[in-house]
Amino acid sequence: MKFNIAVLAGDGIGPEVMEQAQKVSEAVAEKFGHEITWKPALTGAAAIDAVGEPYPDSTHQVCLASDAVLFGAIGLPRFDNDPSAKVRPENGLLQMRKQLGLFANLRPTFTFPSLLDKSPLKQERIEGTDLVFLRELTGGIYFGEKGRRDGGETAFDNCVYTRVEVQRLAKKGFELAMTRSKRLCCVDKANVMETSRLWRETVQAMEKDYPEVEVSYELVDAVAMRLVQWPNSYDVLITENLFGDILTDEASVISGSMGLMPSASMGSDIALFEPIHGSYPQATGLNIANPMAMVLSVAMMFEIAFNLPEEGKVIRDAVNKALAEGIVTEDLADGGKAYGTKEVGDYLAANI
Repeated sequence: MKFNIAVLAGDGIGPEVMEQAQKVSEAVAEKFGHEITWKPALTGAAAIDAVGEPYPDSTHQVCLASDAVLFGAIGLPRFDNDPSAKVRPENGLLQMRKQLGLFANLRPTFTFPSLLDKSPLKQERIEGTDLVFLRELTGGIYFGEKGRRDGGETAFDNCVYTRVEVQRLAKKGFELAMTRSKRLCCVDKANVMETSRLWRETVQAMEKDYPEVEVSYELVDAVAMRLVQWPNSYDVLITENLFGDILTDEASVISGSMGLMPSASMGSDIALFEPIHGSYPQATGLNIANPMAMVLSVAMMFEIAFNLPEEGKVIRDAVNKALAEGIVTEDLADGGKAYGTKEVGDYLAANI
């Protein structure tokens, strides 16, 4: 098979981990007889420096013409430390999600047998954890009207959802639940928020279309607590943008390292795959960044975008072998030998 893949390496460690993702992808392509054409494009601070905007139209056109998008990371401290900056790298991420119609963010949380002792939670609490969040990406408070009044002394951010936005996200949640344990949890704050009441009544109305799925409804604060107490009690969870942003970061540390967690952002026509970690600018160019989340995002790309589960499995097997044999970067070395970003990538590609 032939694939055109957009490569948006971005900022900080993005280019370094992306290099390893491409290396692994090429190994998979060689093993299974595929052909990959890479289409690099600018985004984030790199794009601001080059053309003055974080998600230029030229990048958008590259994404539209591709079969899938691989995305590294965006963000640099010089923007974070300047509250008056009119253009920010993160604006490009929101713009990209909106323009590509990437309304569903899929974030799995799973444990690795060789790393159970590295989790901040007790082993007996996390063993067997295998859950997936589906977070709505293009609505809610991040995209609602925002501003200042009273001479700048009062600020506001409006949270707005339409029934259609909830339905299309929930549909993906129900469909995903049908492929897993047929359990779905809708996370909201329906006791106080009107948008959450819309979420709850919309999902309730959809239950009849998926009679095999057992649906539960939980308040976001309760879920935040239970993710720490009993994460393996969940399977598929759906929620709105802000809640999902917070809860998925909480869930990500269960595995022992945020550097291991991949994600996918899906729309009607295209999907984007990225690690959940940030740009980690302090590590830029030091060959110490963990590339495994980016590499596991490639596994998700083969599985979801291309419907090639064997290719995804080969990548996951290589990552598990590297973890078991201690071929890891310094964040996982735990006092033992630490390998560089490139060396880990080389190992994974050679193993494949």
